[in-house]
Formats: sequence, structure tokens, C-alpha cells
Amino acid sequence: MDTRARGGQVLIDWNPEDSSQWESGGSTIARRNLWISIPCLLLAFAVWMVWSVVVVTLPAVGFPYTTNQLFWLASLPALSGATLRIFYSFMVPIFGGRRWTAISTASLLIPALGIGFATQHPETPYWVMVVLAILCGLGGGNFASSMSNISFFYPKREKGTALGLNAGLGNLGVSTVQFVVPLVITAGVFGMLGGAPLYVDGDPQRPLWLQNAGFVWVPFLILCTLLAWFGMNDIANARASFRDQAVIFRRKHNWLMCWLYIGTFGSFIGYSAGFPLLIDSQFDAVDPTAYAFLGPLVGALVRPLGGWLADKSGGAQVTLWNFLVMALAAAGVIFFLPSESGAGSFWGFFAMFMLLFVTTGVGNGSTFRMIPVIFVNQHQKAAAGRGPEAERQALADANREAAAVLGFTSAIGAYGGFLFPAATAFPSA
Repeated sequence: MDTRARGGQVLIDWNPEDSSQWESGGSTIARRNLWISIPCLLLAFAVWMVWSVVVVTLPAVGFPYTTNQLFWLASLPALSGATLRIFYSFMVPIFGGRRWTAISTASLLIPALGIGFATQHPETPYWVMVVLAILCGLGGGNFASSMSNISFFYPKREKGTALGLNAGLGNLGVSTVQFVVPLVITAGVFGMLGGAPLYVDGDPQRPLWLQNAGFVWVPFLILCTLLAWFGMNDIANARASFRDQAVIFRRKHNWLMCWLYIGTFGSFIGYSAGFPLLIDSQFDAVDPTAYAFLGPLVGALVRPLGGWLADKSGGAQVTLWNFLVMALAAAGVIFFLPSESGAGSFWGFFAMFMLLFVTTGVGNGSTFRMIPVIFVNQHQKAAAGRGPEAERQALADANREAAAVLGFTSAIGAYGGFLFPAATAFPSA
């Protein structure tokens, strides 16, 4: 490995498939970049999903928004984030992974601070809230660039586990925000700096510091931005223009993987948003807030398992069996719902939904492991017998295309976060 790759922030001649480079320090560099990437991504998911918690409380503290307006505030971050992922898919090879991770993490300070200030004033215009909801989509966009970046650091044999850890622990931001925000808005954790509370139904005995839903992430965002800037690396031979990466739109496997990822991550993020709504509408005696965070938590925790299983048994095989189990779990959810012939069973419904979340997590990990392997195998097959230089170029092209496909696939899959709540909310509007 080039000595500048060890001491500098730019890796000059990075090749994780080179076992001597990997064993002589490459694995340490890769792990450092991964373990800084994970908290950055967790915070991105937290900011992305914060409106799913905030909108529930706005009417109680005096914000005069209609039910339809609240629905759009909860849905716009998903729509915005999915769309931004399309563009974020190509940013790492253009700007560099270290620079883009630091920039994209720092950008989350805008919606976090904005929510903190806007939610202190019930007279805040609705359009301001809409803008902040759209800006929270920056957090959703970060996933595409984060996964693209980490894919460059690991050899093919370990990509599934590394991508599973990055995505799975990053996805914990969904359950983190649903657990943390209801706690921090009940206390003035920032003292005078955090501003005055509002009161539930005007009752002075029931204060809420709704601004903490935004402010609580600010110190962590600053810390992670600094960690990314000073602790991560850019990879010189991963640089590419948008034109170079746009070749993925001519690759059939790009579109096939998009379809599979809609079924896995689209389900995960959509179910995360719709799970409490379904509990509330179908089981009157059950408090949905007591269970809302469990589904995303389970789905996030098992995602690394999906990547690991795919590394061991093959991504296509794991994905196939996972979709079969997912179909059975979906049928189970429907079976246990209330109907004209019976009251249904909440615990049966809950168990089947937890199984659904498990399958979304496993499927997320296995599908993302498939992408780099598919492109490496195809390019290496095309370069076979053409000499070492052709094989080296084939590997570089494969890694670049796989990274772009990882991001683009995540963009298409993320639209499930908008489509599932829309499908359940519009008919009842």
C-alpha cells in the first residue's frame, strides 16, 4: 500500500481484493471508515423520520393544522428522501466519501435547528413546516451515498456483512427517534437555551418542549461531522464523473435489483410508518405507541444477519427463500385482522408483523450483498484472459458501477416510505 494511503486522508492505490494490502493495514482503514459511517447514518435516519413523531403532538399544543396537512408533513420527508437518493447515489465518486459524508451530515443541522425554532411558535406558517419536512429528506438521501461509500472499502467476500452493518445499525435511527423524542419533549433538557415550553390543551401542568425533537440531534450531528471530516478517507481511484456512472441505466441488473429492493426496503420503511396506524385503526383497545418502535428495531437489527447469510450461502438463494417467508407472513397479518366473522387477534397480528419486519431486514441485507457480487462477476468474466491490466480495470469499473447501483436501488426502494402510508391514508381521507 502506498505510504500516503496510511497516513493521509486520500487513499492513493486502494484495492481491498489485494490480500497483502488488506492484511497489512487495509482492513483497519476499512473498519475505521465503517464505524464512523454508522453513527452518521443513524442520525440521518433519525432526522429523516422525526416528523412521524412530531406531527402527532402538533395539534395538542396549538398548531391549527388539518388532518390532511399533518399527513403531508409526515409523508413529505419520505418522498423527498427517496428523490434525493437518486442524486446522492452518484456523489461519492464525484466528491469523495470523506468529504461527502461530512457535508451531508452537516446539512442535517438545517432541518434539526429549523424544527427546534419553528415548533416553539404555534403561529408558524404551514409552508415553513412543509419546507422543513422536505429538508428532512436530506437524511433519507444520505443512505444512498453512505452505502455507496462503504462498498468501496471492502473485498467482495466481506461486502455483505459490512453493508449489512452499515445499513442495519444505521436503520436503528428509525426506532431511536420513535423512542427518544417522546422522552426528550417532556423535559427542558437544554435549559434556557432550549426555549420555553408549550402546553397540552393550554394546561400549565402539562408542558411540552416540542423543540427538543430537533435540538436533541444537534450536538451529535456536530460531533459526527467532525469525526467524518478528520477520521474517514477519500479513495483516489474511486473517483468518477456522473457520465461515467450513468452507464448503470443500461444495465438490466440495476433495474432487477431495484424491483427486489422495493419489496424489501420499501416494505421496511413503509411498514415502519404504517404499523402504528394499522394497530390504531384495527385494535381499539391497544395503544400503538407502546409497540411502534419494535418493528423498525427488529428489522434494523437483523439486516446484518441478512448480509452475513448472503456472504455464506449466496445472496440470490437467501433472497428467494426470504421472499417466500415474507409472503406467508403477509398472509398471516391479514388472517389475524378483525373481520365480519371475528374480532381478530392482536397478538397473532403482532407476531406476524414482527416476522414481516424480520424478513424485510434479512432481505435488505441479502439484496445489497447481491449487487456488488453481480457486477464484479460480470466484469471479471468479460476481462478474463485479457491480461492483468484489463482485469484491474474491470475490477475498478465493477466497483464504481456497483456503488452507483447500491445508491440508485436504495432510492427506488425508499419510495415505499411514501406509498404505503399514502395507500392507507387516502382512502380514509
